[in-house]
Amino acid sequence: MIESAARHLAVPEEMRTRFPTGGLYYAAMHKKWIAIGSVAFFAAAFVNYRWIRWLGLPVYVASLVLMLIAMKQDNAVHQIRLGPLLFQPAQLGVFSGILLIAWLIQDLPRLHRWFGAPIARISMIGVLSAIPFLIVMKMGDMGSALVWMPVALVALIVGGVPFRYLSFMGFIGVGIIPILYFVVLPLVSERGPERIGLWLKMLQNQEVDITGDAYAAHNVSMAVGKAGWKGAGWNAPAEKGSLHARKFIPWETAHNDFIFAVIAEELGFRGSLLLITAFALLLIQCLFIAFYSRDMTGRLLVCLIVALFFAHIFENIGMCVLLLPITGIPLPLVSYSGTFVVICMFMLGLVQSVWIHRNENLETVEEG
Repeated sequence: MIESAARHLAVPEEMRTRFPTGGLYYAAMHKKWIAIGSVAFFAAAFVNYRWIRWLGLPVYVASLVLMLIAMKQDNAVHQIRLGPLLFQPAQLGVFSGILLIAWLIQDLPRLHRWFGAPIARISMIGVLSAIPFLIVMKMGDMGSALVWMPVALVALIVGGVPFRYLSFMGFIGVGIIPILYFVVLPLVSERGPERIGLWLKMLQNQEVDITGDAYAAHNVSMAVGKAGWKGAGWNAPAEKGSLHARKFIPWETAHNDFIFAVIAEELGFRGSLLLITAFALLLIQCLFIAFYSRDMTGRLLVCLIVALFFAHIFENIGMCVLLLPITGIPLPLVSYSGTFVVICMFMLGLVQSVWIHRNENLETVEEG
């Protein structure tokens, strides 16, 4: 679907002899990233995840430094160039945070039993999640920042925090929502309140400017809503009523942030349902692996990766059907997202590593 979604994009000048259209160029590049990601998958799968977990701390610190550097970059997506590569350090931050949380929850109680107490675990997960969350929100990338919320919640649940603590935190969280929305959110994100306010207006059928701020939300939801059972067909032309062919779906980001709208419009409800079913089967299989994991690190690692994937899938699809505000976040393995594809496949390799090495070098850790 990359070829169809990216058909309006320009081809780099040095590549125009090989690729006549932007769709062909970005589809070929996506295949290269998938190939690199496949190498990363097998590398992670065959190395014991208990060794890979040690990368958590250095990569986490490096990602925070890169995020602070990215804040100074003069571009809307806060990307960093490392040689020929462009990537968003916010994505690396979530991955490294998952590694670090999974490692510390199991190993810190060995230093002192206090680290196994619920308050210590809550504090640890809260600090490790809050620092990158606030940095990414300040960068203006609300979509990537929101990924931390389900990741932190799953870490608390799987990490052994008692239900009474979770219930108390839930009641407090609900009570301070007005403070977070009216006081904290405007301080850490300039566009966050605007996007949420616009989304609420659209849900209530209030008048919005569909040629201005509501342009993307209106057109991507229209593309999904008008698709029908079969859709307009792959690479559908404007004559078939394709909004993407007429560039009504924001064409500069249709191949990453809004690719689900393109898929829904061209393949219809059946294609969308098939994609969602494939994602569901993938995540359910990962949860089975977590269930059979023999240690806390493996169980946490898999569950947090599932939380990350679910957050990306739910946010990307949700914003295309007006279930969520427009935030801008890639659909794992489907969107053209370069290094994020490699990170996703490396994480799936870690899940496979938990299964392959589940009975090796078992460690007993006092929990709770």
